[in-house]
Amino acid sequence: MLDNIFEFIWLIGFVTGSVIRVIHRRRIRPNKITANHETRSDILLLVLAGIGMIVIPLFYLLTSWLEFADYYLPEWAGWVGTVIFVIALWLLWIAHSNLGHNWSAKLEIKEDHSLLTKGVYRYIIRPLYAAHCLWGIAQVLLLKNWIAGLAFLVFFIPLYFLRVPREEQMMLEHFGEEYRSYMNRTGRIIPHFLFQKHE
Repeated sequence: MLDNIFEFIWLIGFVTGSVIRVIHRRRIRPNKITANHETRSDILLLVLAGIGMIVIPLFYLLTSWLEFADYYLPEWAGWVGTVIFVIALWLLWIAHSNLGHNWSAKLEIKEDHSLLTKGVYRYIIRPLYAAHCLWGIAQVLLLKNWIAGLAFLVFFIPLYFLRVPREEQMMLEHFGEEYRSYMNRTGRIIPHFLFQKHE
């Protein structure tokens, strides 16, 4: 139960991330949905990711039942995790700010849906997924427990690889070649310029 500073940092980060989500959810205008591609498997994947991101870590912090799965990491790893968590929260904030009313937790197209290619979306197509990936890595470093630390990554990875191709197909069907061109010049969760050769 909050045995060290890094568990406290995770809890602060979790609360901050939750506040960011609530603030931006309230900014969304109720718009007509023109296409809904959400399936039961999508809902299940999101629920499992939520369990790994919220339920299991809080259960670990508030009880002693998972302590048998604790592992050791040097203190510097916790500080690296803290930096990664801060970056994740910043990316979560900026991506939501850029998206505005386009954001939805579901695979759906809204009546006035626009293709966003500015702000952080100029560099990566899926900054919200990138933020959650960083969150998962930070959780491993902050919650030094094989169950609570790894829970989010274990559920997030299949969510990413099963959901994103369908999300991209939905966007291609709606935006056509404009989206295909955007995909070709932009990284998914890592900016392309990080891999470009400099002469």
